[in-house]
Amino acid sequence: MRVRVHPRVTDCHPEVMVSDVIEAFEGTLRARARDTHPVQWVGVGTDTSGRLLEYIAVEDEPDGWLIFHAMPATKKVLIEVGLRR
Repeated sequence: MRVRVHPRVTDCHPEVMVSDVIEAFEGTLRARARDTHPVQWVGVGTDTSGRLLEYIAVEDEPDGWLIFHAMPATKKVLIEVGLRR
């Protein structure tokens, strides 16, 4: 599997490193597909420091993912993926 992180992620959130995003994606706790075209996956996972990160990714090639949004998990996304009420 090939995972790429869009540069704007670290531009917008300098406290989040590319390695953190990849770790959170690969260690996803919960994710769900959004009704978009192409299908966007919103998910939550833990990064290299144990923080909960949210991400939004699209499968942009066979077995290849582009993560274009990632940041510390918000209440809204935790609710969306079913990790919080």
